[in-house]
Amino acid sequence: MKDQVQSFGEVAQGLARNPLGIIALFIVLVYGFAALVTAFAGAFTVEERTPLIYFLVLFPLIVLGVFAWLVSKHSGKLFAPGDFRNEENYVRMQLSAGASLAAATLSNQPNLGESDIRGIVDVVQHAIPTGAASPEKWRNHVLWVDDLPNNNIYEREALEAMGVTFDLALSTTEALEKLSGKRFAAIISDMGRREGPREGYVLLDTTRQKGDRTPFFIYAGSNAAEHKRETLQHGGQGCTNRAQELFQMVIRSVIGSEGIKDG
Repeated sequence: MKDQVQSFGEVAQGLARNPLGIIALFIVLVYGFAALVTAFAGAFTVEERTPLIYFLVLFPLIVLGVFAWLVSKHSGKLFAPGDFRNEENYVRMQLSAGASLAAATLSNQPNLGESDIRGIVDVVQHAIPTGAASPEKWRNHVLWVDDLPNNNIYEREALEAMGVTFDLALSTTEALEKLSGKRFAAIISDMGRREGPREGYVLLDTTRQKGDRTPFFIYAGSNAAEHKRETLQHGGQGCTNRAQELFQMVIRSVIGSEGIKDG
């Protein structure tokens, strides 16, 4: 008996390391108590047995429904860093993303303050690890449209550290060609290109007219409220000139709505 208790304690300790294990441990304990109660069910009246029968029948269905909801809506919260094959890779991934995001922010905002650095750290810390992302490759694949792609190297490196991959397009025409033959989790576009000063909206309008609802983000020189509203009016999902904000929006879109918390 002592060995069994010790064995159960070791199993419980292992399960308690992450939220998914805690859910499993809770289910085991509930059914364990139910089994003990069932052993004495012969002494119960019909009225006393009825709730127990309903519980034993309905509890698995409720657990299945809740589990399906958690997996579909909150999958990133079901894992701890230790669940990944190499915790050092997990830390290295976040350090790489943080360094690249800081470099991208510095290029647009030379005088970073302590609060800005804390914001970068918080954004990266709350990003979903690559291991929790969807196995479908297109869900991590983003189309970035910019006629000067070297201006966004650090932004891409920060997102690549989190498992995002990219196709690059230098023009609206090239972007539409890529969209016609491949599926993407999101589209990032600058605004003015050699084709015209509002090519970001031209591409956005064209994709929406074709029935393509791929999340679309404008990454340009403006962070004005009116430009954010205009992007939404055209059917886009966001507009910014801040690397941190772009990182947040894209991670949410690519990994899921629970991908990160607001920094």
